[in-house]
Parts: sequence; C-alpha cells; structure tokens
Amino acid sequence: MHVRATQRTDQLTGLDGYDAFAERLTSALQAAAAEGLSVSIALFDIDWFAKLNDEHGHEVGDAVLREVARHLSKTFGDHAALFRYGGDAFVALFEGMERERAFLLAEKARDTFDGEHTVRAGTQDVSLPASISAGVSAYPDDGNSDTDLVRKANEALYRAKVTGPNKVCLGREEKMVTKTSHYTQGQLQGLARIAKRMGMGEAELLREGLDDLLRKYNA
Repeated sequence: MHVRATQRTDQLTGLDGYDAFAERLTSALQAAAAEGLSVSIALFDIDWFAKLNDEHGHEVGDAVLREVARHLSKTFGDHAALFRYGGDAFVALFEGMERERAFLLAEKARDTFDGEHTVRAGTQDVSLPASISAGVSAYPDDGNSDTDLVRKANEALYRAKVTGPNKVCLGREEKMVTKTSHYTQGQLQGLARIAKRMGMGEAELLREGLDDLLRKYNA
C-alpha cells in the first residue's frame, strides 16, 4: 500500500510530496477548465518492489527509489512536474497535455528504465534488474475532478500490474458492481471522519483503499 508522502519535500528523493501534487493538480484543472486545455497525470510504481526490499534490503530499495526519481525527472524534463506520491509510487503532472502524448512519454520512461541497474547502497554498488509500470489518465477524457483523475490513474496502474507488469495502461470507464459487505461500527465511524477531513465520499475512499490493496498483493 502506498503511504502518501504528505510532507512538502520528500527527503529521500528531493521531490515534492503528495500535498504539493494535490495543490498543483487542483490549480492545473482550474486553469484547464478556464482555457479549454487538457491535463494528464501518470502514476508510476516499481514492479516487485516488496520482493526487491526483502531480497536486497531497504537500503538498496531506497537507492532504487532515488534512481527511479532521477530517471523520471531526466526523461520528462520540462514536460511534467514530478512528485513522490508515496511508498514506491511517483506521479507526473502534464499540464496542457492530452493523454495520448502523456501516454507516449510514460511509455518512453518505462521502456528506457527497463533493464539492469547499478545502485549505490552504503559503501557498495549493487546490480539488479528493475522495471516500472504506470497508469495514465486525463482531463477531460477521464473525468472533471482531481479525484476522478487519480482514481482512473490508479485503476489503469492496477491493470498494468496484473496484465504486465512493466507496462503502461490508459484510464478507461469501469463498470461498477454492487457488492454487499459488513463493517464494524468503529470502522464506519473512522471512515466517516476520514471522508470529512479529506472532503471525499466514503465509497470513493473505499475504492481507493481496495485499489491499493490489490496493487500490494499483485506486486
């Protein structure tokens, strides 16, 4: 599960964190609506990152995170603003860019990262294979709000992981299926508090949590 990097600047990668991304996305959508432009996002994470940490240790995992941040920043340059979304996830914000072009840039980043990498962990150089997957969504194609775009990118990333990995998928409309579940009173109260604090719907939060859970166990 991706623990969001809520601090303004992520100390490990030097990138801005989730809060900065959320603010920038809201501003970008407002500007795009006023000017009739598009906004795209690409949500990336590292394939088999939990296994990588287990086999090589967290110091190597941290080095791979820094390598991904460096690679994405170099690949996108001025085309996108890059943020540490949380955990092993990164998000690129393409202001004024349609999703087809954002997809091509995300695919370029994925393709050129795939392969053997040598990272510095402590006093040692460690070589290991690594790859990334991504989900791309865009305004207005995939929704009109920041929550719509993030949800569609999450869903696309999940499809990339389970049908790949080492793949980029576009957001698409998902058919909603009703499934009855039972929760404790404490769980529901906690959910209501989070929804109020985040300004989101409870069902939307549950779908986001399920997306993270599916990605975690399919990683």
